[in-house]
Amino acid sequence: MERLNDLIQQYMLYLQVEKNASQHTVHSYRADIDHFILFVQQQGAGEALFSQIKPIHIRAYLVELNKDQYARRTVARKIACLRSFYRFLCRENYLTDNPFAGIHTPKLEKKLPVFLDAVEVKDMLELPGNDLLGRRDAALLETLYATGARVSELVGLGIGDLDLVNRFVLLFGKGAKERVVPIGRTAVRALEYYLTVIRPQLYSRHKGSVHQTLFLNRNGGPLTDRSVRRMIDKYVEILALKKHVTPHTIRHSFATHLLDNGADLRFVQELLGHVNLSTTQLYTHVTKERLKAVYRNAHPRA
Repeated sequence: MERLNDLIQQYMLYLQVEKNASQHTVHSYRADIDHFILFVQQQGAGEALFSQIKPIHIRAYLVELNKDQYARRTVARKIACLRSFYRFLCRENYLTDNPFAGIHTPKLEKKLPVFLDAVEVKDMLELPGNDLLGRRDAALLETLYATGARVSELVGLGIGDLDLVNRFVLLFGKGAKERVVPIGRTAVRALEYYLTVIRPQLYSRHKGSVHQTLFLNRNGGPLTDRSVRRMIDKYVEILALKKHVTPHTIRHSFATHLLDNGADLRFVQELLGHVNLSTTQLYTHVTKERLKAVYRNAHPRA
């Protein structure tokens, strides 16, 4: 199994470095691969996992997932993960064929994104206190909402990725694709204060190697996406919001508010870093649903 573990580690590194995947994605993919490994080992396949896997193993795995009542979305994610892993093995010449290439994932209903309305966002942005970590949180949340960044893009920001004079941020998205996103005056002010007053104090606590990461933890090291999730959980609890809110919810809110206020769909696509317009179009369904709700509530013959 030593060789197999080495291949998995190579794939994890590929996700982090070449695909710029978040820690959350990397951990999820590792768990999905480990789950499949355990199943195949129980079938007596052993090292055949990466060299001689057959459709019979995959079909048996799908049956097992169905028997264990995994949600369709979870099954789709697991198969997508394994397809990607085997594609990587083929790319690196460990395999000639991807056994998952012909496996179709379950069709999923497109879920409308959960988002916060403008008042909820305002309430959250005004929550952080005036202490060291509070002002850091304020700068981070303002940047998150101003740019619509993915959490992995946010924690990956370096000081050199900011152009506060011209009010732009350079983001590194999926597949290490760059995009330049404008930011508003409120975010700029929060970042200026953070950079001149807060970050130097946090960085002075750092004992490790020199780094230029923008957002720091209490010990001066780079902030992780998990820390950002915990931070948002804390503020959601204070606000007593009855929604499942994650950093991605702020991204959804960013896109929805832009479209609500007349922004062009292609413009929003570029800001979000979506490769396909169809991904961005999901947000138009949200705005249409809201329009219908307003109509139903306001029109006497609705």
